[in-house]
Amino acid sequence: MTRSVLLSVLASGAMVMAVGCKQQKAAKAQAGAMQATPVQTQTVALSTVEQSSDYVSTIKSRRSVSIMPQVDGNLTQILVKSGDRVKAGQLLMVIDPLRQQATVDSLRATENQKKALFDFNKVEIERQRKLFEAGVTSRDTLDQAEQSFNNTRADYDAAVASRKSSEEQLGYYRIRAPFDGVIGDVPVHLGDYVTAATILTTDDENKDLEAYIYVPTERSGDVRIGMPVQIIDGDGKVIESTKVAFLSPQVDTQLQGILLKAPVHSAALAFRTAQLVKARVVWGNAPKPVIPVLSVTRLGGQTFVYVAEGQDGKYQAKQRAVTLGGTVDNNYIVLGGLKAGDKLIVSGTQFLRDGAPVMPLGGGPPAPQAGL
Repeated sequence: MTRSVLLSVLASGAMVMAVGCKQQKAAKAQAGAMQATPVQTQTVALSTVEQSSDYVSTIKSRRSVSIMPQVDGNLTQILVKSGDRVKAGQLLMVIDPLRQQATVDSLRATENQKKALFDFNKVEIERQRKLFEAGVTSRDTLDQAEQSFNNTRADYDAAVASRKSSEEQLGYYRIRAPFDGVIGDVPVHLGDYVTAATILTTDDENKDLEAYIYVPTERSGDVRIGMPVQIIDGDGKVIESTKVAFLSPQVDTQLQGILLKAPVHSAALAFRTAQLVKARVVWGNAPKPVIPVLSVTRLGGQTFVYVAEGQDGKYQAKQRAVTLGGTVDNNYIVLGGLKAGDKLIVSGTQFLRDGAPVMPLGGGPPAPQAGL
C-alpha cells in the first residue's frame, strides 16, 4: 500500500515538473518575441544626382590693370587718391616734363627751318621748269634744282616725323586712366623718382569678371568647354550658375593644376577683383542611393546606418558603415555601403544596437527614382 502511494506521488511530481518546464519555455518564447523593437523602414532607391567637386577660385577682372609709367622722372602732380572713381582718359599723375618739352621745342624749331628751305625750293623748282621750257636754262640746271627740292622735302618730312614722335613721348609724362574704374592703392609720393618698373597705382572695373578655377591634373580627362560651374556662398547656396569658357592647354607648374575660366555676370553680388569664392564644377549626373538625413548615426568620426536583415519573418538590425557625399534636399547621397533595395531603418536608430531584433513596420513607398 505504502509502495503504491509513493509511486503515485512521484508520478504526480513528474507531471507537475513537466508542465512547469513547458510553461517556462512558452514564457521565454513569448518574452523573446516581445523584445523585437518596432521600427519604420524605407527601401533604398536610386536617384539621379550631380557628380561635382568644390574648389577655391579667384575672381579676376579682364578690366584690371597696374598702371606703370613708360618714361622716367620725378612726380610733380598726383591728382587722385585710393578709392576715387575715374573716367577713361582722366589725368591721374604728371611726371616732370620739362626736359622732354625742351626737346619738343627744339625739334619744332628745326622743323620750321626745314619748312622754310622746302618752301623756297618749291618755288625755285617751278621757276627753273619755266626757264627750261623757255630755253633759257639747261637740263643740268633743272636737274640740280629738282634734286635740291627733293632733298629739302625729305629733310622737312623727317623733321615733322621727329617732332611728332617727341610730342608722343611728351604725352607719356601725363598718366591717364585707361578705362572707367576705381583707383586702388597709391604707393608713390609727390617728388618720387619713378621708372618704367614702378607701379603707380591700379585701375579696376568690376565688369567682365571671371572665376579662375584650378582642377587637379588627374581630372584632366573630364574637363571640357561648356561644363556647368556653380558659384557657392558660405552657406552652400548656389548664387550663380555659369559654364567653363576657357580651358588651359597647359598645366600650371606651381599648382600642378589645370586652369579653367568661367564668366561671372551677377553685378548685384558685388564681387571684387582677387576675391576668393567657392566654385563647384559639375562633372555630370549618375544614379546614386539617397537616404534620409535622420537615418544616419555618427560614432567616432564614422557614419553608420541600420538596415533590417532577416528571413522567415524574423529581422535584425545590422549596422553598416557608409560613405556619404553631399545633400539633396533632406537626403544624403550615398557613395558606398548601401545598394538599391536595402531595407533602411529610418526611426528609433538611437535605441538600436547591431544584431538587435526589430519588427519592420514599413515606411511607405521608396523615394522617387528621378531621371531613371
